[in-house]
Amino acid sequence: MHRDVEVAALSISEDAGTIQNVERVFSIQHMPVGTVRSGALDGKAFRNWWKGRSIPEIRTGVRDVLEALDVDSTLILVERSMGLSLSDQYWIRPDGSDVAWKDVNYFDNAFSEDIGDMLFGMGRVSDDLNLSSPDNTSDGVLKKRWKIINDGRYLIKGGSGQVMQEPFNEVIASIILDSQGIDHVPYEMLWIDGLPYSACKDFITRDTELVTAYHFCNQVPRRNDESLYSHFCRLSEEVGLDATLFLDRMLAMDYLMVNDDRHLGNFGLVRDAESLEYTGFAPIYDTGTSLGCKAITHRFEESIPSECRPFKKTFDEQIELVSDLDWFDIGAMESSMDSIEDILDENDFIGSERKGKITALLMDRMGKLSARL
Repeated sequence: MHRDVEVAALSISEDAGTIQNVERVFSIQHMPVGTVRSGALDGKAFRNWWKGRSIPEIRTGVRDVLEALDVDSTLILVERSMGLSLSDQYWIRPDGSDVAWKDVNYFDNAFSEDIGDMLFGMGRVSDDLNLSSPDNTSDGVLKKRWKIINDGRYLIKGGSGQVMQEPFNEVIASIILDSQGIDHVPYEMLWIDGLPYSACKDFITRDTELVTAYHFCNQVPRRNDESLYSHFCRLSEEVGLDATLFLDRMLAMDYLMVNDDRHLGNFGLVRDAESLEYTGFAPIYDTGTSLGCKAITHRFEESIPSECRPFKKTFDEQIELVSDLDWFDIGAMESSMDSIEDILDENDFIGSERKGKITALLMDRMGKLSARL
């Protein structure tokens, strides 16, 4: 189902949650982006899209959930929660059911926190366990969950390792992006049981949906003489959008933050779920894996990654794709450093030595970026 549009009839394994067969396609135009090639369903791409809807099995805490529920795959959790998500309007409806989108979608209806509690090590299996949760369709490796706060849908994400740096990086990225007037998802700090988390409100609504760059680029084979960057720009132009300004800002900010995890799954476009027309690029989000968060403090400088994603292998190569930096406001960036240092001071898991190294890294990258003006 796509909202209330019947898209395809499927048979799904109750034991594994995998798609066994696509019995019939009712609406090819409403199939998920990237699953149709030359006007026909690409079965392999569709199965990969479905698999990508599940929690990665390497996610922190997910093995405990599977063992507690006595299931073998996170895809079973997707099937049992009707595949509902807070990133798009797709779901599966049992054969013979007349349940409507308005009655089940998580944008308008409450959802269970049982799975989120278990993923955070706060819950336990019980006879009345409710699996109706968008947590079953959240991607990424870091600990995360959805919560309803003041009627808004918020994604709560944790950190990793001993320094728990990722949530602070998300807030730092928000400060920097604010200073440059760049459209982004705002993150704020949230503390739960003494541990730091970042919290952001869902930027997708009941009327829109996210199409990742991965699925967007998979609609059409890339030409032999075409780079991935050019491929993305060309497809964007074909739907009436100019990707240059968006990519200039995203790649420059990733260079500044030394974000080496900007893969095709964590940026993309937003489209209207009814008209299927693209309304623009998604605000910049998911910048937590940055600022040397995986580096050991006493070897911090030499551990800063030089390799990056998604378009080039290194930051030095990728920043060359940026066509214009006249918009970069060095003064506003310098003025934001006090707020950044205040955020770092909130992290008791990071000592003063590491805080100084992170600040020095940002100042160094800022200098290199401004030198390109």
